[in-house]
Amino acid sequence: MLTVAIGHSDDPDAYAAAKDIIEQCQTSLQGRSPQVGILFAAVDFEYAIILETLNTAFPDMVIVGCTTDGELSSELAFQQDSLVLMAIASDTLAIGAGVGYKLSEDPEAAVQQAIARARDSLSIAPDAVPSLCLAFPESLTYDSPLLVAHLQQALGDSVPLFGGFAGDQSQFKKTYQFYGSEVLTDAIPILLFYGELKLGHGVAHGWVPTGAKGTITRTDGTILQEIDHQPALEFYQRYLNDLLPSTEFPLAVWEDGIDGYYLRASIGFDPETGSIHAIPIWPQNAQVQIARTSRDEILDGARDSMQAALAHYPGRQVEAVLLFSCCVRRSLLGLRTQLEYELIQEALPHTPAIAGFYTYGEIAPLTAHAPARAHHSTFVTLLLGTV
Repeated sequence: MLTVAIGHSDDPDAYAAAKDIIEQCQTSLQGRSPQVGILFAAVDFEYAIILETLNTAFPDMVIVGCTTDGELSSELAFQQDSLVLMAIASDTLAIGAGVGYKLSEDPEAAVQQAIARARDSLSIAPDAVPSLCLAFPESLTYDSPLLVAHLQQALGDSVPLFGGFAGDQSQFKKTYQFYGSEVLTDAIPILLFYGELKLGHGVAHGWVPTGAKGTITRTDGTILQEIDHQPALEFYQRYLNDLLPSTEFPLAVWEDGIDGYYLRASIGFDPETGSIHAIPIWPQNAQVQIARTSRDEILDGARDSMQAALAHYPGRQVEAVLLFSCCVRRSLLGLRTQLEYELIQEALPHTPAIAGFYTYGEIAPLTAHAPARAHHSTFVTLLLGTV
């Protein structure tokens, strides 16, 4: 059984916010001691104070988490400049926390370090396989698709992997990760769950590919130089006329050997060279197509994500929900961002403990039993339960 408590505070004072979420969680936990806590925090909090206060209140709880582009919960719905804690206790699951450091220097070593720490914190058989991994990594110092590939490979393809990349409220300067009492950068905190855990997930976005497909023929890391041997900017202008690459018009990307497509958003372009820039590395020889959307279709994506998760959930009751939505969605929705959470809550037969955040990249498999990958402009719903 899972006992999951949510605390959510919009108090701008770090200590007061921490005390607020502690009180909320203690009420829901009814004396139970949580094993782990997942913390999502806005930028500009005094994180050391928050962690110290939480660790004092819950000495047996190990905290993992990160900073965000916005926060979500079943307590306060969508907020910015707030603090969310999901505290988890279970008498049937073993849950271990770990962290890897210096991600940009040696990502594979950081991934192995995080997994080893999480496993070593538990008394489990050496050949035990996790039923779930959650990850909340740095987003600005290393390529997100490669990091997800490293982590999935280290875990094994059969291990479900979900999470979100840390944000800093669209400043794109510095994000923070949390582990225990540590406030980190360039790190990857994770949780490993062992035991019988029921999962259901949905991945959707609301963008629709339009126009003809092209093939990526020249790249330089995060710079997309040519599509069909022509400047990438020309491919955009062929279909968008005077409109320029932006987060509103990402590219739908098809890679060989992968079912379906994912989205890659532009964060800039060079009119002199005709190149398009992104945060992740562009995959050579992949096929691409311009994608369009509207605000209503973005909201439809959130609803589709939840409906897919419910359709695939094998349990009798959902005990916890994690939501990972892209910062691009929040930016485009503007004042309608609140509706994403409302649609999710309306689709649920009851209101379980819900927490989530607006990310700089979402981590999830496209389909059940597939390896996870990094997404952008996407809404990921993860349902959890033990019954």
